[in-house]
Amino acid sequence: ALASMAALIKYTSQTGIHLVEILFWRQFLAIPVVLAMAWATTGSLAVLRTQRLGMHGVRAVYGSIGMVLNFGAIILLPLAEATTMAFTAPIWAVILSMVLLKDQVGPWRWSAVLLGFAGVIIIAQPGSGHIPLFGALVALGGAFMVALISIQIADMSHTEKPLAIVFWFSSLSAPLLALALPFVMTGHSWQQWGLLAALGAMGALGQFLLTASFRYGKVSSVIVMDYSMLFWATLYGYLVWDQLPTKWTWIGAPVVVAAGLVITWRETVLARRKFVDQQAAAS
Repeated sequence: ALASMAALIKYTSQTGIHLVEILFWRQFLAIPVVLAMAWATTGSLAVLRTQRLGMHGVRAVYGSIGMVLNFGAIILLPLAEATTMAFTAPIWAVILSMVLLKDQVGPWRWSAVLLGFAGVIIIAQPGSGHIPLFGALVALGGAFMVALISIQIADMSHTEKPLAIVFWFSSLSAPLLALALPFVMTGHSWQQWGLLAALGAMGALGQFLLTASFRYGKVSSVIVMDYSMLFWATLYGYLVWDQLPTKWTWIGAPVVVAAGLVITWRETVLARRKFVDQQAAAS
């Protein structure tokens, strides 16, 4: 699903729709989808109530920046390279959890961080020009924002329902993005409107599932994306754009993936150890 959405974003952009407009309709059209989901699952809209509107505002700002970077990376880079760079989010999450949450980061996770960035260097090959350096930096910035936002959502999930987080994100960010519409919006064909509608629906569903997942797992574990996405991104890139990853991506991608798997394994070990200690203390 994530790879399909990435391909849809890239294709929509190439039909002539500006990135900012894609972001606006993705957010605006998600609102009725979330309202429908809330009504269908609870029979009311009470689930969308919040007492943390200020925090939702911060989430909307961070989320808008993150979407600009992540959608921009998809547009600027081949799909396989953009997808691989997105896999660095767990690496950023480890660093941010140490800085923001004061987590103790041991040698295993530090080694994974260094391994992940080594993979990025292999893929980007700085100075070679085989992929746009600006695009690579945008992709890394997007992955950083995913990690930052994930920590924020994990905190908000203690008091806010997943549907409420998605609803207020869309409701607060859409007006911000609308301010730029007079400068970028153009007329669209029915095909383009269909693409935008699909992005809105897929975006709402994806945000809901991601937000809900933070109730059940640590940030650096949850945001280890389904690595099969790289296969689908490569397939879409070849079938739609006749693009295949460079040899450096074939070498570097497994390194980045390995770093994410090490982080996930270590988080699982630490969580299990913490649970055992809590059980022992309780008894």
